[in-house]
This record gives sequence, C-alpha cells and structure tokens, in this order.
Amino acid sequence: MLRTAAIAGGGAALYHAGKNKQANADHEVAQDEAIQQTAYQAAPPAAPPPSAAGGMSAGAIDELKQLGQLHEQGVLTDEEFAAQKAKILGG
Repeated sequence: MLRTAAIAGGGAALYHAGKNKQANADHEVAQDEAIQQTAYQAAPPAAPPPSAAGGMSAGAIDELKQLGQLHEQGVLTDEEFAAQKAKILGG
C-alpha cells in the first residue's frame, strides 16, 4: 500500500512539474510577443538621410566653395563666376 501511495504521489508530482513547465513556456511565448509588439511600436520608421544642399554631391559643393573663394579674391569676374556656377549646377 505504501508503494502504491509513493507511485501515485510521484505521478502527481510529475504531472504538476509538467504542468508548471508548460505554464512557463506559455509565459515566455507571451513575453516574446509583447517584446516584439513593443519594439515595432517604439521604433519610428526610419527617415531617409537628409540630402546635402538639395541633392548636390559633395564634389559639386566643394567646387562651388572654390569658385566662391576665387570670385571673392577677384580672380573670377561676375560673369565667369556665374557661368562656372551654372555649369556645376547643371543649368
């Protein structure tokens, strides 16, 4: 009789252990889902990188700076400066 009680008691312990294990697994799944939902809500959509001066390349900006310096120094006339600037800006 004692043996039967020990077996039945062991079976109940195993049953509860399995039940707890499943409850823990369910809890972890729920936590993972909550984390994923929070991550999607917290992260705003990525904004495109700002374009440099209306989409001009860095090289074009550097050329314009050099032209401006030459114009300020008197190396380029107003007409030469305007013509070169138009060339760089594509117009």
